[in-house]
Amino acid sequence: MNRRLLWAVAAGLIAAGILLTNVFFIVYQTEQAIVLEFGKPIRVVRQPGLGIKWPFVENVVYYDKRLLDVEPPPEEIITADQKRVVVDTYTRYLIANPLLFYQAVDTEAGARARLAAMVSASLRQVIGTVHLSAVLSTARSSIMHQIRDGVRDQAKSFGIDVVDTRIRHADLPPQNSEAVYKRMISQRHQQAALYRGEGYQAAATVRAKAERDRTVILAQAQKKAQEVRGSGDATAIATYAKAYGQDERFFAFYRSLEAYQAALAGKNTTFVLTPRSTFFRYFESASGAAAPAKAGSAQAHASFGRAEGRAPSADRPAGRR
Repeated sequence: MNRRLLWAVAAGLIAAGILLTNVFFIVYQTEQAIVLEFGKPIRVVRQPGLGIKWPFVENVVYYDKRLLDVEPPPEEIITADQKRVVVDTYTRYLIANPLLFYQAVDTEAGARARLAAMVSASLRQVIGTVHLSAVLSTARSSIMHQIRDGVRDQAKSFGIDVVDTRIRHADLPPQNSEAVYKRMISQRHQQAALYRGEGYQAAATVRAKAERDRTVILAQAQKKAQEVRGSGDATAIATYAKAYGQDERFFAFYRSLEAYQAALAGKNTTFVLTPRSTFFRYFESASGAAAPAKAGSAQAHASFGRAEGRAPSADRPAGRR
């Protein structure tokens, strides 16, 4: 009897447990639920807590209340300037209307597939109207907003609220990147050649101007020098003329001394003159008057000529040093 009672109690507890698990359900803070009756939604539970349903008649479908994401594979898109670009995007969304979401896509996997198609369509529509430079510039933010708005308008009918759509990467296809790099290098070489040409032209202009200025300055300096030299010569001539007028004999003596100093400055200076030359008249007399010729003097001149290696004769005058 006791054993039968124990089995009855155990069976009752098991039945109660099964009944309780089918009557009560729990909605967590990160979830929202839809109660279905034979597959037909009858109510939506958004608040967290313990809920009650009819056992074996109703069941519960849970959806995440948090921010969800979808990351479609990168796509190759043609821009308005006929440039191919590989675009990688991601989208953040919320399940705003669980009932509509259940009726339209049923599961989150179905929602991701639908959103990926929407993002692809909006991406092609927007990027197909802009140039590649806009995608790679600060205008990119405006382009992403246009893509997001296009996806958001379509996703509302599925109970989805699209929070944001972003372009993670926008790169050229590998086969185009090399061509772009080569074109960039060629453009930089052309620009460098242009700058060098402009530099050479500017340098030639500066050199030509400097040479012209140098020629003008030298000509002006030479002209000034000639004027100063002429003025000095005129002053010197006037001074010499005045001095010559005051004492002709002293002037002649002074000029002869200057001539001796200039003519006899060299180490191996040789003069071939007659014994009675007026050039050395001050060597014969302090007054510069020519002295009568003497036999001894003629003999000395002859000896001097032989010492120099020259024979005095009537046709060849003796040398004097």
